[in-house]
Amino acid sequence: METVLDVVEQAKGVFHQRLVDLEARGGMTEAIYHRYLSFQYHLTKGVQRHFMEVAAHPSLASKYKLRQFLFKFALEEEPHYKVAEIDLQRMGKEPLPCPLDVSLWWAYFDRIVQERPFVRLGATCVLENLGAGAGALGHKLLDEAPFLNAGNTRFLQIHFHEALPHGDQIIKALRSVVLDEDNIRDLVEGAHIGSIMYLRMADWAMFNSSLTTEHFIPYSELERTEDGEYEELEALIAY
Repeated sequence: METVLDVVEQAKGVFHQRLVDLEARGGMTEAIYHRYLSFQYHLTKGVQRHFMEVAAHPSLASKYKLRQFLFKFALEEEPHYKVAEIDLQRMGKEPLPCPLDVSLWWAYFDRIVQERPFVRLGATCVLENLGAGAGALGHKLLDEAPFLNAGNTRFLQIHFHEALPHGDQIIKALRSVVLDEDNIRDLVEGAHIGSIMYLRMADWAMFNSSLTTEHFIPYSELERTEDGEYEELEALIAY
């Protein structure tokens, strides 16, 4: 797991530098925030499916604690896309169309999770720790944006992972079971791939990528339908 954690720390460092650069450019803008919540909406819509599929994989048959964690984790994550959507609604906006890199994420992980589920878990180790890595600077960027308030930042507040430390929990769950060399290899691979793909989404949101913000139209929608009613949603969006 130490190699996986090294990749996590590297990703946190790169993401933090993105935030430093954003602050130097004047801080959070409404356009960036709209893009950020939009890609998160599309990224988290249906996310529970991957974790339930990982939990059902035969390679986890002897890893009961990890399976148990993943099922609970899937249920906790499932309504988060609605939180992003409600944050946008409270700003009078709707999610933008799905960016290409989010569709690529889904196409890639939908396929690989069927045969190599630990690749998806490696990516999870990164994504669930980036919010915590934003730290004080992340809060500062939100606090200094005049268009943001407690009511339209629920998604980000949840994903700072201060009240719900999913980053620590996924690492603990992986350490609670016996992992073989193939599992570790796939975790490391997934951590690298997850870092690249997520940071490309962040670059789109922050207008850092000329390919996707100046030269080409980066929208590519995959048909994914979620229509659940979530008992815990009211508590998640309360402020």
